[in-house]
Amino acid sequence: MAYPQGSRTQGNTVEPLGYTRLDMSDYLSELNIRQAISSDLPALEWDGEYTHFRLLYRDIFQSAQHGEALLWVAELPDLGIIGQLFVQLNSSRKELADGFQRAYIYGFRIKFDFRGFGLGSYMLNFVETDLVKRGFRITVLNVARDNPEARLLYERQGYHIVAAEPGQWSYLDEKGRRCWINEPAWRMEKVIDMN
Repeated sequence: MAYPQGSRTQGNTVEPLGYTRLDMSDYLSELNIRQAISSDLPALEWDGEYTHFRLLYRDIFQSAQHGEALLWVAELPDLGIIGQLFVQLNSSRKELADGFQRAYIYGFRIKFDFRGFGLGSYMLNFVETDLVKRGFRITVLNVARDNPEARLLYERQGYHIVAAEPGQWSYLDEKGRRCWINEPAWRMEKVIDMN
């Protein structure tokens, strides 16, 4: 299991920088999941790892300002943002998001050093609960076909494969250059509201 950099382990207990003998339940009690604000955008780049998505993050944030998307972040005191998850509420592809019943989850990441603590499952459940409160019944996401660990996580959370996706899309990088992505994926769905 990977532990946060600068952490010490003692049995099932982790001591990351700025914390004292936190176990997993303590992590979850310290975790703050909230909607992103504009000053969070640089932190979404994760120290340069996702700088190429800078303009994409800005565009998603603007969509959120117009009520078309949600940007969620997970943060720990003294450590900052360690997770992110975006939701498209409406899309031209109604099988993904229709603005009423279906919402599309994407850009879901937990920093590597914080994986394996249940934070991803906790964040996903938190966002699904919020979507139910907003009246949505189904969540949709794509998982790369070459990422079996993520697929297993989603299956454990109740998602099931409904279709193959070509996974072809593009974005403008931080310098305004068009970048093309070819990432074949499985489209997965979950009924989040049984009413």
